[in-house]
Amino acid sequence: VQLQASGGGQVQVGGSLKLACTASGKIFSLNRMGWYRQAPGNQREMVATMASSNNTNYADSVKGRFTISRDNTKNTVTLQMNNLKPEDTAVYYCYADDWRVGRNLKPYEYWGQGTLVTVSS
Repeated sequence: VQLQASGGGQVQVGGSLKLACTASGKIFSLNRMGWYRQAPGNQREMVATMASSNNTNYADSVKGRFTISRDNTKNTVTLQMNNLKPEDTAVYYCYADDWRVGRNLKPYEYWGQGTLVTVSS
C-alpha cells in the first residue's frame, strides 16, 4: 500500500488548510485511514482517523476545528483544518492500517510522506 499526501503549506493564525491522501496498491483490506503529526522535539501524535465503518477519532486538541472525511470510491482521506493555531505547526503524515495482521498479531500499518503545515502569527 502506498499513500500519497498533498496539501499543507503556510497559513496565518485562524486560517484554513486542507490535506488530502490517496491510497494505492493492495487497498482492499484497509481499515483506518487518517493523519498523525509530529512537531519538532515532540513525539508523533494522532490527529484524526476514520475507520472503514466511518467511526472517527480526533485528538482533543483539534476537536471542533478539524474534520476528517473519506471517499472509499476514490481511496482518499482528507483533513479540513480550520481556525489553525501556532501549535498546529508540524509535519503531518497520512496513515492507514489493515484488517490483516502480521506475525506479531498487529495490523499492518502504512505511512505516507510527511507534509509540512506552518501556522504563523
